[in-house]
Amino acid sequence: MTSSASRVPAGTVPSVREPRKARAALWRYRVMAWVTGVMLLVLTVEIVLKYVVGAPDSVLRWMEWVPFAHGWVYVVYLVTVLDLWSKMRWGFGRLVGMVLAGVVPVLSFVVERRVHADAEARLGR
Repeated sequence: MTSSASRVPAGTVPSVREPRKARAALWRYRVMAWVTGVMLLVLTVEIVLKYVVGAPDSVLRWMEWVPFAHGWVYVVYLVTVLDLWSKMRWGFGRLVGMVLAGVVPVLSFVVERRVHADAEARLGR
């Protein structure tokens, strides 16, 4: 049960409790959004070479590490998303959008720009 003092009135945005930690989380998220986006583009190139172009095995051998690397990078990205999301006290829809941005090529760059702008506005920059 919550007290009436801890409730947030409808239509208002909850404040960020620890702005310094939120800025650090924002920086980590931005780095991982870019790394994830680049890895996803490299993965897309690998998939196109393998299934569309039919590149020879000698070429594909150089790229077989890409799916594994992107998978682990995406896990780290998810951790940074959850960290930033919880510190900024955003809604569930924002979380879903940020999570999906790591699996759709180019979307991580677009979402990162919007998230950064929103976070900076809330943090007072």
